[in-house]
Amino acid sequence: MDDVSKLMRRHTYVTKISTSFIYAILVSIAVNFFWTPGHIYSSGITGFAQLLTTISSRLMPFTISTGLGLFLLNIPLFLLSWRAIGHEFTIFTIITVFLSSFMIQLLKPIPLTHDPIICAIFGGAVNGFGTGLALRNGISTGGLDILGIVIRQRTGKSIGTINIAFNSLIIISAAIMYGWPYAFYSVLSLIVNARIMDMTYTRQQKMQVMIITNRPNTVIDSVQNHLRRGITIVHNAEGAYRHDAKTILFTVISRYEMGELEEALLESDPNAFASISDSVKILGRFYEPKP
Repeated sequence: MDDVSKLMRRHTYVTKISTSFIYAILVSIAVNFFWTPGHIYSSGITGFAQLLTTISSRLMPFTISTGLGLFLLNIPLFLLSWRAIGHEFTIFTIITVFLSSFMIQLLKPIPLTHDPIICAIFGGAVNGFGTGLALRNGISTGGLDILGIVIRQRTGKSIGTINIAFNSLIIISAAIMYGWPYAFYSVLSLIVNARIMDMTYTRQQKMQVMIITNRPNTVIDSVQNHLRRGITIVHNAEGAYRHDAKTILFTVISRYEMGELEEALLESDPNAFASISDSVKILGRFYEPKP
């Protein structure tokens, strides 16, 4: 068992490092092929690094490159992550941010087009896919992700307000540097980035599941063997057509777990009826894997 465990752990490490490298390539393409030529700012720390590059090139005798700025701005967050989240998580975050900074530095801006709309859309799409892929494989891309995890662990609250305020500052800076049209193009890029990221990374999307079955114990065992989810049982339900006894099961899953739920139902009761809908808000305890 120890050999199997070591092999699985090694496979996980290789997957994470490979994903970090893929993310680094994608974010460098977004920055150097689209955002920089189109004068578009990203969100979060990457956008702040771009802003530092613009300010230093205009007002200082030397220019702080986006790649270097990205790594330097993340250093305080690395320290916070090391103390508050975990060493393994922090090490992979450092690897991801270092590779991203290196690739951004290595790939010089190539202006495929200067059309700001095209640059905003494709830059946001490429970066959103890379970020979603990284999150899907349990990798943090650094920046405000770390702050968000720490605040959520300690208070149970998200940093939505902080994110909005930080990104609003970047958008206003884009307006000051390049004019308000470019600020709105940056907003467009943020929207595309978020949309593509949500399509790629589905673990944070919650769904309410209602299962109607006449084999409740078998279904419950199968679902809980596949998923770490609590289930609420409603007894004494009745089918209106045949008036046979039914049991209703309620649970909440992430969209990421849809495949496992379907597999569990096929194994336990192929005739079960399941209704799945998006959940707007969850109050109370909902298990999420630790980073």
